[in-house]
Amino acid sequence: MAIRPIFIPLEGCVGVLEENIEFKWFSGFSLSQKQKSIAELHSVANKMGHSKALEISSKSPDDLGVSLSAFNLQVVTVKQKRKFSVESAFQGSKVFEKGGPYVDLFQRTSLEAKRDIRLKESGNLIKFQFFNSNFPIIPRTYFYDWLYINALLQNEELKEQLEEYNCFTDIEFNPQKSINCQAHAVALYISIKNKGLESQIKDPNDFLCITSAHYEKQKRMISVQNKLV
Repeated sequence: MAIRPIFIPLEGCVGVLEENIEFKWFSGFSLSQKQKSIAELHSVANKMGHSKALEISSKSPDDLGVSLSAFNLQVVTVKQKRKFSVESAFQGSKVFEKGGPYVDLFQRTSLEAKRDIRLKESGNLIKFQFFNSNFPIIPRTYFYDWLYINALLQNEELKEQLEEYNCFTDIEFNPQKSINCQAHAVALYISIKNKGLESQIKDPNDFLCITSAHYEKQKRMISVQNKLV
């Protein structure tokens, strides 16, 4: 058995409801094993009333979910039309005590960027720097969410297809080991969209303003979870 969260966009306010679901886990790294686990997770979610779940990862059985993986979703710069994945941009924007940002990672594949040894040998993470903008590491998912959602804004076709779903999962995300989650970012985008606040997504300060209450709640939840571990 395993426990993974399912992310549900809130409607009355900007935010995401995170529900932990226990389900049968199929061990192994093959695509077939991952998709068996996804099917089990969604089956349990369906019994809980979440019938329109979308797995967002490279292991998703849905083409849309695969396209929305941070490894595949592309960011295009406005001025120079440079293109790179969300994952490569995220890793290349990290600034550490002893180095970074390693902007050459922008042009690497997602897997190469994530595995770059400098990310582990440069000390503690102190901030993110995306071109001329600096982002703090607190709130913990602020920069990743902003980056992912702005990439999503550039992909109109993918955005439209999301209307068919009301909750999202990422089988690779383990909250005990990871911080950022693409399924959470998608759910947060849907919540923002439902409130008619898409125009405030692009500017980092405006984005933080409309999501601050969500991040404060997220902070309290993490604190409670840590006390329970």
